[in-house]
Amino acid sequence: MSDTQEAPALMSRPLPAPAVTLESKPFFDAAAEGRFLIKRCTACGEAHWYPRSVCPHCHSPETVWEESPGTGVIYTYSVMWRSPTGPYAIGYVTLDEGPAMLTNFVDVAPDGLSIGMRVKVKFQPTEGGPPAPVFAPA
Repeated sequence: MSDTQEAPALMSRPLPAPAVTLESKPFFDAAAEGRFLIKRCTACGEAHWYPRSVCPHCHSPETVWEESPGTGVIYTYSVMWRSPTGPYAIGYVTLDEGPAMLTNFVDVAPDGLSIGMRVKVKFQPTEGGPPAPVFAPA
């Protein structure tokens, strides 16, 4: 690519349907409504991701669902240039509540991503399952 050409924005690529479990079903039900949920432990107060019924910090079963604005910052990322669907990027976002989550990035050129960039959740359809969270510049 020459210096005068801009890289195209990272596009949505087909995502496989996530495995919905008894523990994660409330998350995916909310995602279908466009809401982003995380879990918080009422014993130690820590938020966590991936949704599970036992706190990974203190092992308490006292966890509750909490609505999140789905905002955070890019902790790290990698651009996959060789793909039949075109380049895409994956990486970790540190949510404002504290947990880090592995995700895909959309709606930004690969060279437009940067560590520390503010991002916001979007929900992308999957192949025959509930929508999955992806992140775009805030």
